[in-house]
Amino acid sequence: MSISSLSGAEQQAIESVHPRLLIGGEWRDASDGATLLVEDPSTGGPLTSVADATVADGAAALDAAVAAQPDWAATPPRERGEILRRAFDMVIERTEELALLMTLEMGKPLAESRAEIAYGAEFLRWFSEEAVRVSGRYSVAPNGATRLLTLKQPVGPCLMITPWNFPLAMGTRKIAPAVAAGCTMVVKPASLTPLTMLWLAGVMREAGLPDGVLNIVTTSRTGEVMEPLIRDPRLRKLTFTGSTAVGRSLVEQSAEGLLRVSMELGGNAPFVVFDDADLDAAVDGAMLAKMRNIGEACTAANRFIVHESVAQEFGRRLAERMGALRVGRGTGDDVEVGPLVEQKQRDSVAELVTEAVDAGATVLTGGEVPDGAGWFYPPTVLTDVPLTARVATEEIFGPVAPIFTFSTEEEALRMANDTEYGLVGYAFTRDHARVVRVYEGLETGMVGINQGIVSNPAAPFGGVKASGFGREGGSEGIEEYLETKYVGLGGL
Repeated sequence: MSISSLSGAEQQAIESVHPRLLIGGEWRDASDGATLLVEDPSTGGPLTSVADATVADGAAALDAAVAAQPDWAATPPRERGEILRRAFDMVIERTEELALLMTLEMGKPLAESRAEIAYGAEFLRWFSEEAVRVSGRYSVAPNGATRLLTLKQPVGPCLMITPWNFPLAMGTRKIAPAVAAGCTMVVKPASLTPLTMLWLAGVMREAGLPDGVLNIVTTSRTGEVMEPLIRDPRLRKLTFTGSTAVGRSLVEQSAEGLLRVSMELGGNAPFVVFDDADLDAAVDGAMLAKMRNIGEACTAANRFIVHESVAQEFGRRLAERMGALRVGRGTGDDVEVGPLVEQKQRDSVAELVTEAVDAGATVLTGGEVPDGAGWFYPPTVLTDVPLTARVATEEIFGPVAPIFTFSTEEEALRMANDTEYGLVGYAFTRDHARVVRVYEGLETGMVGINQGIVSNPAAPFGGVKASGFGREGGSEGIEEYLETKYVGLGGL
């Protein structure tokens, strides 16, 4: 496919990626020769194409992972950690190359891509250090007759299905702990953004990862190709980041094999601003919580629940900040807001805003689809939003900030928890006693107090309720890839 419309640097970034499947250390075409088109969300036009895997290709990838598992599990932890550390260094050294590639396929501005690379690479470094800290315990049985020994061993071959919104970080925070624990993998990246994962696979091989440990299967036929793998008795773990609806279906499929499963699913994050909050800090935090990744993040603030006494001023300041952001193709260094990832996503965001306005919401800034090519949507702030509007219950995944009001702390917590989701919540207040009540009262797996970003590779990432289960990152992250074995030592 011709990519002559790209600049020289852009074309070079695209051509740096192997557009094939990685199976057993070999880059190969799909078995039927099919390809998958990758589009530029800033124009809607083609970027390139990659192999579109078949069921047979998926089976071959699992075969390779199963074959590599015994030797990889026996590899010394220090060696596994050193591979991750080398990969970290390579990713950081090549930040500009990867940032351009990521921006081209996903749309986010270069500054956002660079930030994701710094974040995503940190999982490689963090788990390079965790690899040598996997340990068990030894104790005397209460009756003194035997000794109790526990040890940790790798779960085994894993299937990883990653989303399009953070194409590097959502991969490294699954791949890195699996590598550290001694597990082999089949990774299925999102069909909208496969290039970043293919790039990462090349780096991992260059860093010394043995053939068959990491296998990459790009496909547009996700359900058809993945379900046989999930039902294969040789697979031992499934990890997925994506929508709750898809997650539920995958959990059902995984039940047949009683797989170890971790699910990072949808969110509907409340952002609560109390009457005593530092409004300057709250608006700064709101910009981070809402506009990181153009709002296309499961941790994005979805509902701004603001005390009635400060709601008007908060809305004015937020609209002023969001309305001033520069929108354009992400490759421009002065661009702050790129396009959404595809037309379907842009149409969904526009529909939510239109429905809210029809129900009585007021637009303070944005709110209209711009003319021209690409899947752009302007940063938008809505006030007077009724709780019956869909933006109150559905994940927006775009640069839209709906503001709701409350009068008491109890009402704020009730509103914040009135959702099936429970990934993250944010709250701004200067009352220390209230801080404790709020972080204990929020029904979420993560809480940000007086800050708009909670994600940190050294901390456990994950939710409760319909936002999933399992944790990624922190010392907890590697446990998802380890089984505990108990040995009773008798004959003493």
